[in-house]
Amino acid sequence: MPANIRNNLSVIAGCLFFLCSASCCFAHGVAQSDASYIQTVQGVAFIPYLYLGAKHMVTGYDHLLFLAGVIFFLYRLKDVALYVSMFALGHSTTLMLGVLAGIHANPYIVDAIIGLSVVYKAFENLGGFMRLGLQLDTRLMVLVFGLAHGFGLSTKLQTLTLSREGLVVNMIGFNIGVELGQLAALSILLAGFTVWRSTRSFIRDAYLANVLIMAAGFALFGYQLAGYVQAA
Repeated sequence: MPANIRNNLSVIAGCLFFLCSASCCFAHGVAQSDASYIQTVQGVAFIPYLYLGAKHMVTGYDHLLFLAGVIFFLYRLKDVALYVSMFALGHSTTLMLGVLAGIHANPYIVDAIIGLSVVYKAFENLGGFMRLGLQLDTRLMVLVFGLAHGFGLSTKLQTLTLSREGLVVNMIGFNIGVELGQLAALSILLAGFTVWRSTRSFIRDAYLANVLIMAAGFALFGYQLAGYVQAA
């Protein structure tokens, strides 16, 4: 195998292995320092919550893996905007409703579903559903998994003691922060894909990249199931 191909594959493998490892450690988590701060807030704290929402998205590696899969073969900005908007709609809806309405679920199960969302998207990119003769509405699926991603974070926030005073405004700020963080992360991902697509290695290495994304999703799924079993 030529050296340049080995180098490209090594870079892809290294990046996705990092994302996979990080996702297992930090997916939908709230840093201890942030959790401690949130629990001391009384009343409206729009800007701090906005910052924490943006921070969560930028460091939410499960979100980034899923978004990478979503935009992997999207070449037109209007298509990127459509799919990302569907994800944002789902994510925002369950994040707000989960916290404000107190809708509970086991966080390990929700995060396991999120891991499967990564698996699903990579499998779709590999043409797996087409080979099985299945035709799924890709926009609807992104919306559905967006609901799961938002619900995953809401389950974590519900484990904290949040002041009910100013909570609606604070959650709006948090949600806006999440979307701003998503926009920042998406800009970086799109820039990276634009550069990669301009090279000959993109089509050649796209298969391996999606296999690695799928492996990362399975790793996250298994990690969360193990956590569920241990907590039972």
